[in-house]
Amino acid sequence: MSKISLIIAREYMTRVRKKSFLIMSILGPILFAALMVVPVWLSQVEDKEEKIIAVIEYSENNQPVPDSLMMFKGVIPDKEYLRFEYLGNTRLEDMKLALPQSDYYAVLFIPHNVYTSETVEFYTKKQPSLGIESHITRSLEKYIQDTKLIKKNIPVDVLASVQTNINFKTIKLEKGGYQEQNLQNLKRGVGYGAAFLLYFFIFFFGAQVMRGVIEEKTNRIVEVIVSSVKPFQLMMGKIVGIGLVGLTQFLFWVIFTFALTTAAQHFVLGPEVPPAEQLAPKSIFEAGNVPADQITPQTSNAEFSGFLDDLKGVNFIVIIGSFLFYFMGGYLLYGSFFAAIGSAVDNEADTQQFMLPVTIPLIISILVMVNAITNPEGEIAFWFSVIPLTSPVVMMARIPFGVPWTEVLTSMVVLVITIIGSVWLAGKIYRTGILMYGKKVSYKEIWKWIRFKY
Repeated sequence: MSKISLIIAREYMTRVRKKSFLIMSILGPILFAALMVVPVWLSQVEDKEEKIIAVIEYSENNQPVPDSLMMFKGVIPDKEYLRFEYLGNTRLEDMKLALPQSDYYAVLFIPHNVYTSETVEFYTKKQPSLGIESHITRSLEKYIQDTKLIKKNIPVDVLASVQTNINFKTIKLEKGGYQEQNLQNLKRGVGYGAAFLLYFFIFFFGAQVMRGVIEEKTNRIVEVIVSSVKPFQLMMGKIVGIGLVGLTQFLFWVIFTFALTTAAQHFVLGPEVPPAEQLAPKSIFEAGNVPADQITPQTSNAEFSGFLDDLKGVNFIVIIGSFLFYFMGGYLLYGSFFAAIGSAVDNEADTQQFMLPVTIPLIISILVMVNAITNPEGEIAFWFSVIPLTSPVVMMARIPFGVPWTEVLTSMVVLVITIIGSVWLAGKIYRTGILMYGKKVSYKEIWKWIRFKY
């Protein structure tokens, strides 16, 4: 055990002292925090360049409509930095020619058959933002819809009174009582993020094991090392040492990400605002006393604050604990495979034929993960969270939804048993392959190594 400890310490200290480890340890949390904060910040950044859009209508005889007869005049409301000018008696072809030299941002053309074609044309000098497109289409859709209802003698207020939105509330039987299930979409997001991160960590650090073995074999350093330690001790020391590097980096990421997110919360939300002042009363909005574009920043802040409050409803202690177990379990399982592959080849180019059987289960786990976050208690999600080659990723996608402990323990026990078998199998390949040079190894040759008895 002392020799394995020395190898673990060597692998660990060699890697954590590298500049790449320090850079990734710092950049990783910044990227994760940015994924949470930047979208909110971008939603609050407005394009303050004033844009004027000319609106032209044509009549049924394809002639410009006079200003006094324009049906869509005032239909599209102005915004703070977006204005609409309705031009009567103006030909589209003339405006298309004059647009490059004019002060107009774009020309919106509304044809006479817009009620049937449901299509308008937007001629612009620059690519319009999604916000401009949505603002125009929503305004026109509402007006055309109301106009069609009036033509069919259906009052608009009648339609508004029958429109219904169903709120789907899930109340699940748990521990002898019914409990309301909240934050389902947030749990799906957490499950997807944790599972994908686990997949990345397993593949990334497993590949490091393989590259480390190939490097030592190519440089003939391994011949010196195995004169003092057994090949199995060398393999286990390398796998465990690199695994501890990954564990260290993950823990650093968790702490640093939490600190950055907390700091970003104060940066985005600003100082604490009393709930009564954070949002104006709903009755004011209903009365139309506050323009909608003036309440957007407060609403965005409130949504971000609410999102952070929702995060508190997720049991991150269970999620992080499960992540640590399944990371180490999945890493040890696949790390042993990668170590065996590294010992069987002389360079990375020769690893392709052996990598496919190892990577296929990981790819399948990513595909099943999508099913697991949409139907966490389905049969597919259950069985693939028990099968050891896919259980680390798939089970992590299910954990945020609350998986019965019997299923979790079953998955963990099966994974541990499989790890023991995979390490034993990899050890038999490693002890022979690590000293083999200059020969293309086949599956038949590896099978002989496994069956060979010392």
